[in-house]
Amino acid sequence: MASARKILNLDRPFPMRRGGALQDVQIAYETWGDLSFCNDNAILIFTGLSPSAHAASSTEDPAPGWWEDMIGPGRPIDTRRFFVICVNSLGSPFGSTSPTSINPATGQCYRLTFPVLTVEDIARAGHEVVTSLGIKKLAAVVGPSLGGMTVLAYCALFPEGARALVSISSAARSTPFAIALRSLQREMIRKDPAWLEGNYASDAIPVQGMRLARKLGMITYRSAKEWLQRFGRERANAERKPGDPFGIDFEVESYLENHAVKFIGQFDPNCYLYISRAMDLFDLADHGGSVAEALRRFTVERALIIGVETDLLFPIEQQQELADGLSNGTRTVQFARLASIQGHDSFLVDMDRFRPVITDFLAELKLANP
Repeated sequence: MASARKILNLDRPFPMRRGGALQDVQIAYETWGDLSFCNDNAILIFTGLSPSAHAASSTEDPAPGWWEDMIGPGRPIDTRRFFVICVNSLGSPFGSTSPTSINPATGQCYRLTFPVLTVEDIARAGHEVVTSLGIKKLAAVVGPSLGGMTVLAYCALFPEGARALVSISSAARSTPFAIALRSLQREMIRKDPAWLEGNYASDAIPVQGMRLARKLGMITYRSAKEWLQRFGRERANAERKPGDPFGIDFEVESYLENHAVKFIGQFDPNCYLYISRAMDLFDLADHGGSVAEALRRFTVERALIIGVETDLLFPIEQQQELADGLSNGTRTVQFARLASIQGHDSFLVDMDRFRPVITDFLAELKLANP
């Protein structure tokens, strides 16, 4: 599948929503498919907290993407019909300007001098990419989890920016439960002695803090029902390390450990702190006085809201709130309530349920040159 990996370099300051501005901003993104003559077939995808812009494989990069089963020829987001753009979130360490980037004013990494990051900043960075490609209106803007929040921010900031939206396992704002969990994850990182107030070296990151934060995250990304079905009380195969009476006994512990170790080498701790807090700070009510009023102001013609019944982080009631708020009688709104047992991560693994819903919704989008 043809693809292009690019970086947009802005030649003007990028003002941040909560103050400050970034200079020489870079926004990394990938594209698949071809833009139509009328520029009306573009779909913009925002990611969750940790993925890069590499959502699908291509001839340029054959490595599987984080949404491999969703994007491509004949897949739900069909690249024979749509021009697909996926952006690396501002603040994320995979090519876009982030706390790991060099501050041109000092010649040093931003680290904690990076301005407060918001979901709106991520949305605006995505819009910069869209504008640079000559696209005036997207066919659809799509995102799961944090990406779904960014979809909402995009539609609030750019009312005429998209004809349709797809929000997956997301919400207009985080619940106290989700905020508490992410707050504890951030504290785990900051309490690691190796964090050094964010001034750790690249080869001496706060490993233990990241490891524990990732484990807690993994627990909340899936459901208790799946943990029971998948692992039960199965014992770990590996022998316990000598002198460690409280080491790994169960296979579920081994699973968490393996995923935590893998994540440590992939994601920068300061970036994690910034993006995690951005999710907590987001409140769609800031764009209208209430969530209901903000949704009423959206101008999209069609909307698909997908929620999962076992999602701990973004309960199904929050998806229902979005669907109800968008149902103003003038637009088509579809609410898909899925019974996946994989919890919040269902959009990554339960393709049998997600593919048909997204396929049917996008198939009904009218294009000038289908």
